[in-house]
Amino acid sequence: MRLFTLFFFAALLAGSAFSQQPAVLSQREQAEVIDSWLEDRIENLLPSLMTETGIDMWIVMSREYNEDPVIRTLLPATWHAARRRTILVMYQPSPNAKVETFAIARYDVGKSFKRAWDPESQPDQWKALMDVIASKNPKKIGLNFAQDYGHADGLTHFDHEEFMLNLSEEYRSKVVSAQTLAVRWLETRIPAEMAVYKHIQELAHYIIAEGLSDRVITPGVTTTEDVVWFYREKIAEMKLDTWFHPTVDIQRPDPASEEASRSFAVRPDEQVIMPGDLLHIDFGITYLRLNTDTQELAYVLKAGELEVPAYLQNALAVGNRLQDILTSNYVAGKTGNEILRASRSQMESEGIRGSIYTHPLGFYGHSAGPTIGMWDNQGDTPGAGDFPLHANTGYAIELNAVVFVKEWNKDVRVMLEEGAFFDGNKVTYYNGRQKSILAIPRASNYLGY
Repeated sequence: MRLFTLFFFAALLAGSAFSQQPAVLSQREQAEVIDSWLEDRIENLLPSLMTETGIDMWIVMSREYNEDPVIRTLLPATWHAARRRTILVMYQPSPNAKVETFAIARYDVGKSFKRAWDPESQPDQWKALMDVIASKNPKKIGLNFAQDYGHADGLTHFDHEEFMLNLSEEYRSKVVSAQTLAVRWLETRIPAEMAVYKHIQELAHYIIAEGLSDRVITPGVTTTEDVVWFYREKIAEMKLDTWFHPTVDIQRPDPASEEASRSFAVRPDEQVIMPGDLLHIDFGITYLRLNTDTQELAYVLKAGELEVPAYLQNALAVGNRLQDILTSNYVAGKTGNEILRASRSQMESEGIRGSIYTHPLGFYGHSAGPTIGMWDNQGDTPGAGDFPLHANTGYAIELNAVVFVKEWNKDVRVMLEEGAFFDGNKVTYYNGRQKSILAIPRASNYLGY
């Protein structure tokens, strides 16, 4: 794997001190990592998932620039889109056996999918696909159409019609939704991905901490939108990407400030940042095809203040307690709806007001897997909320606690979100979680994790 290995492990070992930027691999090195992970996933993960779901042939197809969300995770790093119509076939001849992979395309698709179609000898791509199906004689053919997950519903109407039109009668009854297989593929992390996620979250924490500091913020001058665009520029400068536009908002003692009750459907207004403000950031990056989703808090010190007021730190502690309640209810096999109900029951018994809206995190920021509440629905979420919790999956532990702060004579909404991993027994935050509100300015490099 040449020189990238040395840089890769240097990146993993890089510290999170505020003054030291964690390493980012070059574009070439990133591509090598992505492709090696893809081969690992196909060879070592896919066989167990196909056996688990009972689908012995999985067909994923897309036309150029209309990519199925799953095919994006199967393409090599140097492919930015499908080419013409790209059809990938994965076939497992017997349970737990190695998966055979084919590309019904004009080209090999990376190292794993070798071309199984010669347009010169067989001009009809659909006929070439049907020949492969007939030669393997599968028991179940999984296609990406799905009711509960957009991630698993990437097969277009036209391609589905053409596929069924060309499929022989004997195989039509064997066609099934690959929803569960697609979700399990997207949600499951292999060991290498799990190991690197700490570093990816460290990168996110580093950028957040710099933006919520006096390196960027001059009270009375800097606006919330200035900070938002600092984040966008910083992400580009570091050769990273993002999957959503950041948000920075303010809560303050002013009775006219009603940020604690703002609907999440409405972006906050631009405001000038002032001493005494409690800042909240919602921020995510994309690196090595994996995503972060993080929300944290900072406080702008007033004249004479040397640290964040204890009453705000105490409010954060309530948010941390709600995180503990939620993660203590992560039990393999429980559905997202069951985890939400148990967590809310415990939250209410402890007198905590708040909301839980936690979601899977991985190849997509709002990824596939069990939905555990939504910000606009604290009851059951049909479909995605009924999906069970599995080991080796990642989540954005996202929630808020509403705390009455007597010093402000009003509610403060403590909005938190951190990337974490469920190993089948417990939840571990990738790079810690915020336990101390960041001070602006701050005298040390301490990040509060």
